[in-house]
Amino acid sequence: MLTDWGNEENKSGDGEMTLKLIGAGFGRTGTWSTFAALNRLGLPSYHMQEVIMNKANKGHLDFWRKVANSPAGSQHDWNRVFANYTATVDNPGCCVWKELMAAYPDAKVLLTLHPRGAEAWYESTIDTIYFTETVWQFKILEWLTPFGRKFGDMSSKLVWGRTLKGVMDDRAKAVARYNAYIEEVKAAVPPQKLLVYKVTEGWGPLCEFLGVALPNEPFPNLNDRETIKKIIRDIIKGSYIMLGLAIAAIVAVVAALWWWLG
Repeated sequence: MLTDWGNEENKSGDGEMTLKLIGAGFGRTGTWSTFAALNRLGLPSYHMQEVIMNKANKGHLDFWRKVANSPAGSQHDWNRVFANYTATVDNPGCCVWKELMAAYPDAKVLLTLHPRGAEAWYESTIDTIYFTETVWQFKILEWLTPFGRKFGDMSSKLVWGRTLKGVMDDRAKAVARYNAYIEEVKAAVPPQKLLVYKVTEGWGPLCEFLGVALPNEPFPNLNDRETIKKIIRDIIKGSYIMLGLAIAAIVAVVAALWWWLG
């Protein structure tokens, strides 16, 4: 069993962390609460928020965009993004769980499932993180900002294209993809190395799987839907501001040309 996840045994020869737990579950399957739980258990964990919100991870978005634009199954220098982590959950790591299994053969695999099933997962995803494909204001950011272009390209190709097979606009196909994906993971991972898990099961199964002691505190229950929706609202506000500035700049240029030509 795995113990003392933060000790020297979990570091490579050059002192970097080595990935011990690969999260294969889709985003919106309790991954934010799982992320918090793993960190509490002493497993520094990777999550989409580490890509877009952790200022220490400058360059990670460029790395994942390169992954998104490479053929499926390609190997990369994964330690560029996982050097300070022993676990990964959520996107974008779940999109390359097979590649990570090959790169870290001693790692175990955690498959998180939505506690209320595929239909609830679909509704939650459409209501939150799928906004990059549906909200026109985000397209403005893609047009006007390097971040928008990079994030939009990465998520469209790696998450919604490669992993979800481009089916998110069709509920029935998306639900079928979710269920088929679960079977794909179960078929590919040896049973002794796989935990199929719902956050409503709490600490017990997770701690037993990892071989760590049960914390004397409640399991994290993070309301990430509201946080994500706030981020979406902020993005929409920002896009209006940038669009206004762009229009003002265009008007100024046209006015200057009109004056010069007149």
